[in-house]
Amino acid sequence: MTDTFVTLHGWLGGDVQVRQAGDAQVASFRLACTPRRYSRRTESWSNGPTQWYSVNAWRVLGENCRDSLHRGDPVVVHGRLEPQVWINNAGVEVTTLVVEASSVGHDLNRGVSGFTKTVRGESVGARSGAESEVSSEAQQHDGGDAREEPAATAA
Repeated sequence: MTDTFVTLHGWLGGDVQVRQAGDAQVASFRLACTPRRYSRRTESWSNGPTQWYSVNAWRVLGENCRDSLHRGDPVVVHGRLEPQVWINNAGVEVTTLVVEASSVGHDLNRGVSGFTKTVRGESVGARSGAESEVSSEAQQHDGGDAREEPAATAA
């Protein structure tokens, strides 16, 4: 069977929600995608209707989404498109399309982002110590040329 993969870019509609599903954690969030079109005739941009997608991210990806993403963030999601069929309160069968994410990240067309590499089995609280270790390792690989940002001065 061939799976359908999609790549979406949009805005996080709310904070990431994490729940336990059997032995694994799954993070869920809603992604709003609003297409923009440029009209050469009117020389202006217009927005199309906003499309909302539900996204699930499992295990480590879900934990990283919980720790990294916040309402309103611009994100890019790549994953498998899965139909979910359910019966609503009126007794009508409804099909919802859900993206089972394989990759999630900030959309760098909209701003800048930082990255912290995690070590397998590392807890969130241990990351701050790992960051300094990674930083000193990076300095060693750069030949010890540590570049520091200039301190902000009061105006």
